[in-house]
Amino acid sequence: MERIEIVNPERITWCCEDRGVTLDDLAMGVGMDPTNLRDVVDRDAFLTVAQLTRVAEFFGRGLLFFLEPGPVEELRVHSPQFRTLANQKTSLTPRLLTLIERVERQRKVFMGLRQELGQAVADFEPPAIEANQDLSRLVRRWLGVSETNDFNSYRRAIEARGILVFRTNGYAGAWQIDKESPICGFSIYRRKCPVIVVKKEFFEPRQTFTLLHELGHLILHRRSFIDDTDDLFMYAGEERDANAFAGAVLVPSQFLEQVNDLERPKEVRDYPRWLGKHRDKWGVSVEVILRRLTDLGRLRTQSYESYRKWSQDHPPTQEDVGGNRSYRYREPSHVFGNSYVKTVLDAMSAQQITLARASAYLDNLKVKDVHKLETFFANV
Repeated sequence: MERIEIVNPERITWCCEDRGVTLDDLAMGVGMDPTNLRDVVDRDAFLTVAQLTRVAEFFGRGLLFFLEPGPVEELRVHSPQFRTLANQKTSLTPRLLTLIERVERQRKVFMGLRQELGQAVADFEPPAIEANQDLSRLVRRWLGVSETNDFNSYRRAIEARGILVFRTNGYAGAWQIDKESPICGFSIYRRKCPVIVVKKEFFEPRQTFTLLHELGHLILHRRSFIDDTDDLFMYAGEERDANAFAGAVLVPSQFLEQVNDLERPKEVRDYPRWLGKHRDKWGVSVEVILRRLTDLGRLRTQSYESYRKWSQDHPPTQEDVGGNRSYRYREPSHVFGNSYVKTVLDAMSAQQITLARASAYLDNLKVKDVHKLETFFANV
């Protein structure tokens, strides 16, 4: 089998240090003997094309990265946005760091295709929020949403404002945040085309809250953030601001006029029955409604905390975290959103990119599935 003699071993070492993995971890991940891999790093052996391909995939990089001479220039490899996210949490896994870089590359693809199609990408212009202003009314008017919503309707409204919204897959793969990971989402702030990434969750209203929480960061703080579950319950600092933003936008005070306090059950386990119709209509969790009632002084903090504890002991069972691969051709829409997918299909139709390139941009869809996706969008 052909071996490559111009691999730069310093770049393999750098990638291991950058991702916080050992050579043994890398060897296990790519199916190599650790001794052989050490020989490669010590320049006493060479990698085959297949082996180098697996190494590149492990780190989420192209083959050419490992063939370039000289040391890695970290400032060129990692964007300021990546470094901001990586420095916020010390426990980010190598897979999650690779996912962040993968998201940045998808954004770059999107921007490049829009340019080739002659479709200018406008600057991100969030509404200006002033003191004593009704934030919920302002932002909901900016998004153009009605009273009845779910994750997809909020996603479409946010995408229409020039933000890419990605949602990770529920099953193992390149576009998954591990189920065990506490990370629930992150936002990448850019002057043009910022990105929000939401983790696929067991219960869709949780995804919706994460989506609006990240939107709050983009609008209020104008920089990149990565958030775990604890951040969604913070009562201080910028996380508190993003939580308050999400709650106010999802459940404005005027919505809560529909909630009858006199009908509130004595037992917290009955709160879903009390608030179920509002939960379903507004596309939020019962907990978000209770949090808003608490903030407005209509519910005691003790009752809210009691419900939180009860709900943690009785997780919802009506939804599944996994994915159904029966409709594989529609997965790119679920992961990357319609704005991204439509741009790729438009570029292919305009012969700006080949079918093979479109397949690569759409999570390596098979050719037949790319055509199915075309047909689906043509009939939407």
